[in-house]
Amino acid sequence: MSSNHGFWGKLKKPFFIQAPMADVTDAAFRRLIAKYGKPDVLYTEFVSADGLMSPGREVLLRDLIYTEEERPIVAQIFGSNPEKMEEAARLCAERGFDGIDINMGCPDKNIEKQGSCAALIKNLELAREIVRAVKRGAESARQRIPVSVKTRIGYNKNELDTWLPALLAENPFTIILHARTRKEMSDVPADWETIKQAVKIRDDLGSETLIVGNGDVSDLEDARAKARASGCDGVMLGRAIFGNPFLFNTEKDISDLSINERLHVMLEHTKLFQELLGDIKSFAVMKKHYKAYVQGWDGAKELRIALMATGSFEEVERVVMDYIESIGDK
Repeated sequence: MSSNHGFWGKLKKPFFIQAPMADVTDAAFRRLIAKYGKPDVLYTEFVSADGLMSPGREVLLRDLIYTEEERPIVAQIFGSNPEKMEEAARLCAERGFDGIDINMGCPDKNIEKQGSCAALIKNLELAREIVRAVKRGAESARQRIPVSVKTRIGYNKNELDTWLPALLAENPFTIILHARTRKEMSDVPADWETIKQAVKIRDDLGSETLIVGNGDVSDLEDARAKARASGCDGVMLGRAIFGNPFLFNTEKDISDLSINERLHVMLEHTKLFQELLGDIKSFAVMKKHYKAYVQGWDGAKELRIALMATGSFEEVERVVMDYIESIGDK
C-alpha cells in the first residue's frame, strides 16, 4: 500500500466505516458515535458543492463541523459541475478534513435531475472528470488529501465491468460500493457477490484502490463475515446505527444498557442536536431516532407516542424523566 493513501493506508484490514446518511449522521450524532463506539472512519452527511460555493453557504458549512475525536473524518460532497466540485474539495481540505468523498450513488430523483450522484453512473466521462477535479482541489491544500468515491454497482443493472474500471482509471484512494443498482434502491437484498466481483476486477487491473462493501450489514460480526467472504478491504455500515451509537464498540453493546441508561443516551443526543443544529434543522429530524432508541420493552410504544409530540430538548427531557420515575430502576 502506497504511503500516498494517507490515513486509508494505515487502517488495519478489514476496517469499518459509518456510512453518511442525510439527517442522520449529522454533527450531533457523530459526536455521540465517536464517544460511545467510534468506527475506524466517520463520514459527514453529503453536502452540495454548488451550495458550498453559493452566497448562502453558511448553513451548509454547519454540516462540516467536526471534533478532533471524530478523526479520521471524511467530508462527502456531491455535484455535477467539475469546477464547483474542485472548489468545494479545496474548501474541505482547507477545513482540515482527513479525506474527501464524492457521492455517486444517492438515488434521490431531485438530485439526479441535476446530473449528480447516481446519475453519474450513466455518464462515465463526466464522472471521471469530476474525480480529477476533486483530486486537484484536494491536492491544492497544504497536504494531499485522499479522495474516495461512494457509488453503486450500476444504474439499471450490474455494470461493474464498465463502471468500476472507469473509476479505477482515475486512481481514487478508495471506492465504496453499495451492492445494489440505483434501480433496486433498497428494495432487494444487497448482492455481496458483486463486491467479490469488484475485488477481482480491481486485482485483475493491478490497481491499489481499496474496495469497501456496503449494504445490509447488521453489526460488526456480520461485517467481518462479509469482508472474509468477499475479500474486500473494509465494510461500511449504515442503517444499523439507528438507536445504537455503540454499534462499533467491541466491548459494550446497546443491549447491555438498562432502559434508564439508554434513555439518558437519547437525551444526550437530543441536547447535542438542539445545541449544534437546533437553529437550522427541524426538531422532527430527531424523531426518527426516537423510534429506534425506544423499542424492545413493555411500555416503549406509549413513550414513543409521547416523544412524537415533543418539539424541544426541554420537552423531551420532561417526558423521559417522568417515564423513568414511573418505571423505577429498570
